[in-house]
Amino acid sequence: QVQLVESGGGLVQAGGSLRLSCAASGRTFNLYAMGWFRQAPGKEREFVATIDWSGGRTYYADSVKGRFTISRDNAKNTVYLQMNSLKLEETAVYHCAASTIGQVTTISPPRYNYWGQGTQVTVSS
Repeated sequence: QVQLVESGGGLVQAGGSLRLSCAASGRTFNLYAMGWFRQAPGKEREFVATIDWSGGRTYYADSVKGRFTISRDNAKNTVYLQMNSLKLEETAVYHCAASTIGQVTTISPPRYNYWGQGTQVTVSS
């Protein structure tokens, strides 16, 4: 069992930056691929970014490419999402997720086995 706890959300002006963190429990964090998803009120959950177990492979939604960066520190059991140039429409609850298929980066939510409760990101004008 893996528990994921996100932090770092908050209120930021459009164009600003935030860094989200997701801390994982357990000793096998380095075996999991990790992903970030977001869900705005009344909308479907949306893939944001994913990283494989080693950190050597990443993949991003087209909407965030060039502005967001996913990274991980396996020694700290933590995955990060650096978000720059935030837009109003990116207001959402951001969730991290872990997939036991660690060597594959996937955008598909059913491929993820564990989910965090989420952290609210609010982008204001």
